[in-house]
Amino acid sequence: MTLPGLPADMPQRKVTMYRNGSVYTAADPFATAMLVDGDTVAWVGSEQAASSIADSSMDIIDLRGALLAPGFVDSHVHLSETGIAADSLQLAEVRSARELLDAVARAAAAVGAEGTVLGNGWDESLWDDATLPTQDELERAAGGRKVYLARVDAHSGLVSSSLATAAGIVGMDGYDGGARVLRAAHNASRLAARQMPQGERRRYQELALREAAANGYVALAEMAAPHLCSIDDLRLSATWNSGPEALPEVLPYWGELASSAEHAAEILGRLGVPVLGLAGDLNIDGSIGSRTAALSEDYADAPGERGGLYLSADEAARHIAACSTLGIQAGFHVIGDAGLKAALDALDQAAAEVGEQRVRAAGHRLEHVEMADAEDRARLAKYSITVSAQPAFDAAWGGAGKLYEQRLGSRSTTMNPFASYYSEGVPVCFGSDSPVTPLRPWSSVRACLEHSNPAQRISARAAFLGHTRAGWRASRQQNPLLGQLVPGAPASFAVWEVEELMVQVADDRVQSWSTDPRARTPLLPALDRGSDPVCLQTVREGRELFASGALRS
Repeated sequence: MTLPGLPADMPQRKVTMYRNGSVYTAADPFATAMLVDGDTVAWVGSEQAASSIADSSMDIIDLRGALLAPGFVDSHVHLSETGIAADSLQLAEVRSARELLDAVARAAAAVGAEGTVLGNGWDESLWDDATLPTQDELERAAGGRKVYLARVDAHSGLVSSSLATAAGIVGMDGYDGGARVLRAAHNASRLAARQMPQGERRRYQELALREAAANGYVALAEMAAPHLCSIDDLRLSATWNSGPEALPEVLPYWGELASSAEHAAEILGRLGVPVLGLAGDLNIDGSIGSRTAALSEDYADAPGERGGLYLSADEAARHIAACSTLGIQAGFHVIGDAGLKAALDALDQAAAEVGEQRVRAAGHRLEHVEMADAEDRARLAKYSITVSAQPAFDAAWGGAGKLYEQRLGSRSTTMNPFASYYSEGVPVCFGSDSPVTPLRPWSSVRACLEHSNPAQRISARAAFLGHTRAGWRASRQQNPLLGQLVPGAPASFAVWEVEELMVQVADDRVQSWSTDPRARTPLLPALDRGSDPVCLQTVREGRELFASGALRS
């Protein structure tokens, strides 16, 4: 197909017509077809119009009722950790120390004498007896090999005595001589367990990116930080965007603390790759599961324990002021209510130093923010702080008898207040924190619909936008059409095999579907069936990242 205004002998862009399906677009809520010209959406509309446009030069794909929708953006992932977790010992189903040790013994048989047994996902809150194994028991089970097993929340781990020695954690905060390590000792242990050749690290990152593509993601925010990985790891993640492989876009962040604008500029220069901000997993506190999140009251199941701050409000304020001065994003990992109040106090201090408008204009973000009362939410809205939340956390740990209730008692019902964020003007985007929860975007959308606190449920449309357009906005991308399928927008989308399409709202008292054309509401997959839509194809800017054989069969 020769496009107007181009010489006939010039190489032509690929033109693809998708038809006979459903297109999620604000341009036409009942569109059934879309035309992609190179890397751009050229047209969306009806089947009748598609018939008049289609010609033999186009690649025509019959959707056969499938849904074509904007591609997902995961606003918080860890690429190397995701790949390592997928390729290591899976411990989510373990229900006792004995079962864990047996799993380590089986895995050790496949690891060389100098290798390390890596595992992921254990959760003692699900065990009948929460007693953890000792270092010596891990050492014996592994036959003297080093062992590092990450807890499900990735904020603590179990280590053998040989790994503890290799990591040099004796005397560090968070190490008491037992197998479980926290805080500084955990960070050192994880880094010691992650010493591997660059080629192996590259393999893990590619594994994560291909898993994301197969699940409809077109972009992922990589939350790298010095306590999680090396600068080389960050640099590797940034190379995927310019490499020959067709993979989701990586949106890189680096969570290193700056004390001044000059220091922030020095950090950025030292990285050697462009990043979107000094944000992400720059920890103000830890996690609920590991009891390292900073709380204003004791943990319900550990009297006298309240976690603690990893950064002071003064340190955080200097970082925010520095980034605001440079006009780049700052951000922190914040989970506990005391941690959030420290972050909010830091915002006040930074605004007093550099001006509220400069703080707002930088588009700062906070990761997780699971405990936020009405006053906190008002302060977040005041500074236009984006909350990067993980709906699957509530699906996994919210509700009667689950981890949040175990750790927090009655306070658990106020966790992850998604509806309140929306109603009170706090910008929200969603992610997985993979490998903490899987790269399964529709399960995450469903978690918003089925929040353990009915008052905090949001509609499927709001949740879908939080997983798509909001992710682009949170990373301050300049193209306002990102995350939409309208003429002129980047052709970044996924095709889904679905059982049924409907309008789903958060309130059960309201009719949850409508075929009235006056509603003008695009339809999304019915998520009350218990199964997720199946990804048939993922495309980023016209390049196919993933395709199922079923799409063209």
